[in-house]
Amino acid sequence: MTDAVTLADIEAASLRLQDVVRELPVHSARWLSDRVGGPAYLVPENLQRAGSFKIRGAFNRLAQLTDDERARGVVAASAGNHAQGVALAAQLLGIASKIYMPRSASMPKVSATRDYGAQVEFHGDTLDEAIVAAREHADRTGALFISPFDHADIVAGQGTLGLEILEQVPDARTIVVCTGGGGLLAGVALAVKSLRPDVRVIGAQAAGAAAYPASLVAGHPVPLESMRTMADGIAVGRPGDVPFALIQKYVDGIRVVSEDSLARAQLLLLERSKLVVEPAGAAAVAAIVDDPSAFEAPVVAVLSGGNVDPLILMRVIRHGLTAGGRFTQVTVHMPDRPGSLAGLLDEIGRLDANVVDVSHLRTNPRLAVDEVEITIDLETRGPEHRGRLLDRLHECGYRIVEVM
Repeated sequence: MTDAVTLADIEAASLRLQDVVRELPVHSARWLSDRVGGPAYLVPENLQRAGSFKIRGAFNRLAQLTDDERARGVVAASAGNHAQGVALAAQLLGIASKIYMPRSASMPKVSATRDYGAQVEFHGDTLDEAIVAAREHADRTGALFISPFDHADIVAGQGTLGLEILEQVPDARTIVVCTGGGGLLAGVALAVKSLRPDVRVIGAQAAGAAAYPASLVAGHPVPLESMRTMADGIAVGRPGDVPFALIQKYVDGIRVVSEDSLARAQLLLLERSKLVVEPAGAAAVAAIVDDPSAFEAPVVAVLSGGNVDPLILMRVIRHGLTAGGRFTQVTVHMPDRPGSLAGLLDEIGRLDANVVDVSHLRTNPRLAVDEVEITIDLETRGPEHRGRLLDRLHECGYRIVEVM
């Protein structure tokens, strides 16, 4: 079967994008190199225009529209990154745009999309529901529907990133790509395998929205029955037909990462590389950190986007700290008498854990008449330190009823 997209299409897209996308140097990541046992690099598309790689595919698609198609305007559906990519591309090309977004879309992404001149309408709780509404709008008005990932021009535009990676890291052995519908992974894989078939290309999906593993086993796109993940940028319930065929042919494997892994990776990128990345954009790094020995160096991890709601970022940081054993919430039931709390805090202090917050509860039906429930938020230095602290509290006879 002939590919819907070719290397020539990607090279042509690269020329169209020459004065549109930012030329971003890859970042060396020693903290990741130490894990994989060789050079590791980060591709910071979180710093790209509109905050993600999406401008590449969107502009490549819109730039090739006829005058009649441009006059009818464009419509898209997105949780945020594709929305901003389409809105910015439309603004640059003087095309009217309307974006359908799920009601769960983060407000910073909604605001940015509007700032690029798009009309925004909310529909449904998932991206798939928003896509249905956008397609209905296109049928009703004649506007052109711009798929987030399921079109040859979109895939070709995203594939330009693959060319740039090989230019900057010519000795790369493994490239790991965050994956939702598959447009970025398909484009990068096609570009890389066409020029360097020896390089392994791996996709990384959130476990709560991993449509590709089952679809690849079945041999065709299989929709998920439900999705739940903090990584809204890659929460896609069904692989696109165009990228799926390319991924079947060119991609060496798909890795699935947990919510804990996403949070830990996001925190590592913030602390060690000083890069603000959304959960979806951290999936490639999460996959590498989960199993470093599975990735031959030099390893390249694509950071697909950085459009994160500050409120979500706060929650993810706490989640990442907890998953890494650096933040612990302990709930203890103990006698409600003077000095009890002081004794508990004294034991915690002796093990050099930092108390962040303390709360009391005396009305829990699980409590005896003379008991109090104490919940303490603690900063710990890692899993080993956390374990020693909990063991010590058990040794002292404290009745720990919950640990988070």
